[in-house]
Amino acid sequence: MKFRVERESLADAVAWTAKSLPARPPVPVLAGVLLETDNDRLTVSGFDYEVSSQMGVDVQTDTPGRVLVSGRLLAEITRALPNHPVELEADEARAEIVCGTARFTLPTMPVEDYPTLPEMPTVAGAVDADEFATSVAQVVVAAGKDDTLPVLTGVRLELEGDRLTLLATDRYRLAVRELTWRPGAPDVSQHALVPARTLSDTARAMSSGTEVTLALSQGTTGEGLIGFSGAGRRTTTRLLDGQFPPVRSLFPDSHAIQAKVPTATMIEVVKRVSLVAERNTPVRLAFTSGMLTVEAGGTEDARASESTDAVFDGEDIEIAFNPQFLLDGLNALGTEVAVLSCTTPLKPAVLTGEEADAESKPVNESAYRYLLMPVRVSQ
Repeated sequence: MKFRVERESLADAVAWTAKSLPARPPVPVLAGVLLETDNDRLTVSGFDYEVSSQMGVDVQTDTPGRVLVSGRLLAEITRALPNHPVELEADEARAEIVCGTARFTLPTMPVEDYPTLPEMPTVAGAVDADEFATSVAQVVVAAGKDDTLPVLTGVRLELEGDRLTLLATDRYRLAVRELTWRPGAPDVSQHALVPARTLSDTARAMSSGTEVTLALSQGTTGEGLIGFSGAGRRTTTRLLDGQFPPVRSLFPDSHAIQAKVPTATMIEVVKRVSLVAERNTPVRLAFTSGMLTVEAGGTEDARASESTDAVFDGEDIEIAFNPQFLLDGLNALGTEVAVLSCTTPLKPAVLTGEEADAESKPVNESAYRYLLMPVRVSQ
């Protein structure tokens, strides 16, 4: 195999594919990336039996062929190469990379031992790439990281007609984002539980394109898989097993108290005050008419407090939260104003967003909601 390609294109394709490779593969070939050339097109593939990644790049092909080399090493090399066209020539024993005056020789792995990548499931529809990436980023902050509870490490995708809903929870907070998409069939009704990390990496990488195509298993076609394609990339991942908890009922039907604070201001105040909050120590938010006071620390420890203006409706209340969970929700809003709605200091609070000029720039309150469980504090 022999081809010539632009360094940046090759580095991008290899980095994207190698990102999903296992750190400790059960068999050596799964640490490799497969390079295939045909008709002036290079396809870079990776697969670990859970996640498959593939990206195509235009090249000048002298000799078509296939070669399997270490993915992480190739990613490091292509990232470090000078900004010149790259020539790669390979035989059964080794691959040689030449870029300017830089030359690397890598051992190859047996291509015949490499598993076949799964086929893409049936296409279900498409969604705007930028909006999908933003929505996924807003939701994954609430996904669990405890592998002993694998169901909570995923994001639930619900496809109902032209409405796509993303949900994630780690039992302490819950994030929900709704957006419109373009289903392949108007009466589509499907759901899937996707590993949060894979979904996050995929949505971010495909945001450079115009749209992302979603493909979901139907019947025996791509059973147990979900696929995404866009921006010249495609990936499939196995779905998580288990039943996602019925979390929608956690959102209160109404609220007795609502406060509005500029999002950037509230983030800075919580960050500063939480500097004295030790591990698992909450920050306390006290709302009174026209004022929010954030406090942290105890009588014998370091203490901090800071006040800022707030638009407040309801009776005075003091409510406490895990500071990092609160900051995750505030940072995910993406709006000028944060709206905190609650009923009592011990029941879940809901963060939504709105713009400063809400009349001329309305925000759909149901588009993104972040529910946060308060922390009980001793008086």
